[in-house]
Amino acid sequence: MTSQVSSPAEQADGAVVGEQRKPAGAKDVRRLDRVIIRFAGDSGDGMQLTGDRFTSETASFGNDLSTLPNFPAEIRAPAGTLPGVSSFQLHFADHDILTPGDAPNVLVAMNPAALKANIADVPRGAEIIVNTDEFTKRAMAKVGYAANPLEDGSLDGYSVHPVPLTALTVEALKEFDLSRKEAERSKNMFALGLLSWMYHRPTEGTEKFLAAKFAKKPDIAAANLAAFRAGWNFGETTEDFAVSYEVAPAAQAFPPGTYRNISGNLALSYGLIAASRQADLPLYLGSYPITPASDILHELSRHKNFGVRTFQAEDEIAGIGAALGAAFGGSLGVTTTSGPGVALKSETIGLAVSLELPLLVIDIQRGGPSTGLPTKTEQADLLQAMYGRNGEAPVPIVAPCTPGDCFDAALEAARIALAYRTPVLLLSDGYLANGSEPWRIPDTDELPDLRVQFTQGPNHTLDDGTEVFWPYKRDPGTLARPWAVPGTPGLEHRIGGIEKQDGSGNISYDPANHDFMVRTRQAKIDGIDVPDIEADDPSGTANTLVLGWGSTYGPITAAVRRLRAAGESIAQAHLRHLNPFPRNLGAVLGRYDKVVIPEMNLGQLATLIRAKYLVDAHSYNQVNGMPFKAEQLATALKEAIDG
Repeated sequence: MTSQVSSPAEQADGAVVGEQRKPAGAKDVRRLDRVIIRFAGDSGDGMQLTGDRFTSETASFGNDLSTLPNFPAEIRAPAGTLPGVSSFQLHFADHDILTPGDAPNVLVAMNPAALKANIADVPRGAEIIVNTDEFTKRAMAKVGYAANPLEDGSLDGYSVHPVPLTALTVEALKEFDLSRKEAERSKNMFALGLLSWMYHRPTEGTEKFLAAKFAKKPDIAAANLAAFRAGWNFGETTEDFAVSYEVAPAAQAFPPGTYRNISGNLALSYGLIAASRQADLPLYLGSYPITPASDILHELSRHKNFGVRTFQAEDEIAGIGAALGAAFGGSLGVTTTSGPGVALKSETIGLAVSLELPLLVIDIQRGGPSTGLPTKTEQADLLQAMYGRNGEAPVPIVAPCTPGDCFDAALEAARIALAYRTPVLLLSDGYLANGSEPWRIPDTDELPDLRVQFTQGPNHTLDDGTEVFWPYKRDPGTLARPWAVPGTPGLEHRIGGIEKQDGSGNISYDPANHDFMVRTRQAKIDGIDVPDIEADDPSGTANTLVLGWGSTYGPITAAVRRLRAAGESIAQAHLRHLNPFPRNLGAVLGRYDKVVIPEMNLGQLATLIRAKYLVDAHSYNQVNGMPFKAEQLATALKEAIDG
C-alpha cells in the first residue's frame, strides 16, 4: 500500500518523506513520495498537451506514473462552459503505483469552469493554481458563480495561488510579433514551466519537442519556448511559491531494462506490429475512425516499413469486410472500433466464425448505449462480445489490464486467432487507451513464435485414392481448419456464410451436419489453451475473493493493498481470458465464501460467473464514465468482508 501520510498542505494522497533547506534567501525544497496533479481548462487551452509533456518529462526522470486524460464529449463545446472542460490527471511516485490517484494534490484551473468542474474532487488543504485573468463576471456567471470564489471565502480550506497566467504570458511574449490572442495561446506552456519548476521536472525534452512541433513556424516555437521558460522563472522568483518539491525516481519499482512512457492504444499498435512480425505475415488494418479507437489507425499508418497496410473504410462494415478479405488472402487481418462499431460489424464477425479465419476485432469500449459517452470509459461490451451475433457464433475474448499490458494482449489475441483459425475480440477501453504508464521495451527473443504454415497441397484421400483438398479437415489438437491462400493450385474451395459440410466444405443443409459443425466450432473455442488463473492470497486465510477483468486491475489492486495494510485478509484474481475462462476458475472460486466482482457496467461478468459456476457472486458496479477510485473500492470490499 502506498503511504497515506500528508503533504505540506495536509493533502490526501501526497507524502512528505524528507525536507532539504537551502541557504538563506533561497527557497525550500521538500521531498515527497508521490504527487497527483490535475491540469484543467477549456478544450482549447491545451491541457492534454500540457499533461502529456509533463508526463513525458516525468517518465524520463524515472518516476512510476499513471495518467487519466479526461476529454469533453463534444467535439468543440462552447468556450468557458462546464461541458467544455478538459482535464489531465497525473499520479507520479518514487515507488510502484497502480492508478492515476483518487484526488489531486494540485489543481491547475485555467478558468472558472475548470475550477467548478473539478473542485469537488480536490481535498481540503490541496494546492490550487488559478488563472485569475479568466475570472471575469461574465465567465463566472456562465458557470453559475454568483460571487467570485477567489474572494468569497469558499476556497479558504485550500492553499490557493492566484496567478494572472494570461497577462504574464502576454508580457513574456511582447517582444514577439504576435497578436494578443496568439500570445494567449501559450499560457499552457507558462503553466507547464511553473509546474516543472515546482516539481523539478527536466526541461530538455519539452524544449526539443516545441522546436520539432513548430519547426515550420520558428516564431511560434520561440514564443512557446519563451512562455515555458517564463513560467519556470516565475516559480523561481515569485514569493507566492516558497517551496518546491522533489519526487525521487522509482529505482526499486522497475526490473532492469529500457523503459518508455506508453498509452494503451500505442501499446496495442506496437503489439499488433510485433504479432505480424512474429507470425511473418503482413498486417492489414481495415478500420473506420471512431473515438476512442482512432489512434490505432493513426499509429499503424506510420509503419508501412514493417509491412503494415491501413485502409480507412467508408464505414464500419466495409472496414471489417476488408480485414476479413485480407485474412482470407493470408494476412493478419485486424479491425478496430468501439461498441457502436462492434454492433455494425456483428454479421461479418459471424461470417468469420463460419469461415474459420483468423481475425482480430479490437473494441476500445466507451460509454453507451448508442452514441452514449464517446470520450468516457466503460466495460459494458462484454455480453455483446460474448453473444452479440445471430446463431451460435462463439468468439474468444481477451482483455488487457493496464496500458502497457495492451501490447501483450495483442500478441495473445493474435496467437489464439492464428492457432485456432478464429476471430478474436480484444476488449480494451477508453481508460486504458488514453492512459499511460512506464513500459519496459521487450527484447525480440522474449516474444512468442507465431508463425503458421499455409496449406500447400492436398490433405485428404478419397475412397477411390484421389488426393483432394478438404478446407474443413481439422487439426486434431486445435480443431483448426487449414489456411489456404487463394491462388494456390489445387486448393480452390468455397467460401461464404452458408453452412459447410464437415471436411469437404461443400454447401450443406443437412440438419445433422449443421448440429455437428455448431458443436465443433464451440468445442474449438472451449478447447483453447489459456493459462490457469492464480489467486493472490498471501495469508492463505482470506474468505473473500475480489475478481476483476480489464482495466479495473489498477483500482482493485490498490484497494486490496490498502486493506491488507490495514490488517485485512482478502484474495484477488484477475481475468485476461473471458472466453474461454481458465479451466481452474471454478476451483478457485470455490475456495472462497464470498466473491465480489467490481465492474464498470451493471454486472456483466458477474452474470456469466453466476450462470457458469453457480456462484453467488456479488456485483459492485459503476457506470459514470470514470474509472473506480481505490478508496471507494476499499470501502466497498471492507463492507463485503465484514458483511
